[in-house]
Amino acid sequence: MIDPQKLLEQFLGGKAGGIARQIPGLDKLGGGHGKPAGFGGLAQGTLATGVIGLLLGSKRGRKLASNALVYGGLAALGGIAYKAYRDWQAQQQAATPVGSDATAMAGAISKAETTGFLPPQSDAAARGELSMAVLRAMIAAAKADGHIDAEEQQRLFGHMDTLGLGTEEKAFVMDELRKPLDIDAVVHGVKSPEQAVEIYAASLLAIDPDHPAEKAYLDELARRLQLAPDLVAHITAEVAAATEPT
Repeated sequence: MIDPQKLLEQFLGGKAGGIARQIPGLDKLGGGHGKPAGFGGLAQGTLATGVIGLLLGSKRGRKLASNALVYGGLAALGGIAYKAYRDWQAQQQAATPVGSDATAMAGAISKAETTGFLPPQSDAAARGELSMAVLRAMIAAAKADGHIDAEEQQRLFGHMDTLGLGTEEKAFVMDELRKPLDIDAVVHGVKSPEQAVEIYAASLLAIDPDHPAEKAYLDELARRLQLAPDLVAHITAEVAAATEPT
């Protein structure tokens, strides 16, 4: 049986983690190496070393900072989406935004678990369902420009052995790759406005859109998810703050 949360970690190139045991380590969330504090600053945890990195092939991917990944991939995405949404709300209400320092980012990840952005750790079924929706969204985004042909699919299948994916996990990825691009299926996996923000963030995280087809896909996804343009701008900025080009 597939463990969607574990597979999502493998997609992101990170390691599974948990909010409860990571919050006490806030003192370790600084950027380091002269970099500003925030989500960034740890060495491991890049999309280029995960499944999405394989899907992107030679294209430029994104590095998701491990300060986020220590919380677990789903929690990191929840925190990114939560902060983007709250900062957007603050702008609408002329209130103070969440902020961008390490403590504020960690707080966003923690607070996300009490909202629709992230099911509680005790609800494994809900977390698994959301992880599966995120996985499908990321695969769809990665193939939005149509560059993953049958030959590359076979190459990817071989490379996935190096990531330690089991037979069921590899079958799931290959089945999703072989399906026609279906934005309806991605949208159908969204159960709430909060998840809409997270699914868009995950889709943007999967690619660094430098192709007209990718940009058109993201534009259509935002429209179908009914995300306001200024909210999309906040999501885009938050994903950029949480990543670095590889």
